[in-house]
Amino acid sequence: MPRSGEDARRRLQQAALELYRERGFDRTTTAEIAARAGVTERTFFRHFPDKREVLFDGESALREVMTEAVAEAPEGLAPLDILRRVFATAGQRIEQNRSFTEPRFEVIAATPALRERDLAKHASLVEAVAQALRQRGVDARSADLATRAGWAVFDRAARDWIDDPGQSMSVHLDRAFEDLRGLIA
Repeated sequence: MPRSGEDARRRLQQAALELYRERGFDRTTTAEIAARAGVTERTFFRHFPDKREVLFDGESALREVMTEAVAEAPEGLAPLDILRRVFATAGQRIEQNRSFTEPRFEVIAATPALRERDLAKHASLVEAVAQALRQRGVDARSADLATRAGWAVFDRAARDWIDDPGQSMSVHLDRAFEDLRGLIA
């Protein structure tokens, strides 16, 4: 079995998720995660700086996808319409990995240290998307407000998708954006 590269990274993530669900985040060590993944603890630290980050891998790739989606949106769209496209792109990514996404949400919800990290990661993504909107000419206040509202909609849609997997993430996202527009009207 390979001991490095993407395969090892995925095995570390899966092992961590399993152990966090079985024992809880606080009672799981990086050594235990590495052992379950079939690698050394040193290999764990080559891939992740700490045991929290194993659940947050991919943030930079998601940031890139989201900011590119802002940049590539057709001219003339309102900020919320741009964000609908951005969050649809992000939603496809989490939907493609449901077997990891759903238990990851559960572990984060049950662990204060992970909820804190999750909020920090979300704030960073919100700022990156707001910055991308500003680069398109949206004023700073509107870019910030739209992105924060858009993130709340995305979060609601993701929770709904976890609760109702019979509908696609896109359907839940459309519904949540419709709800937001109804509240604004």
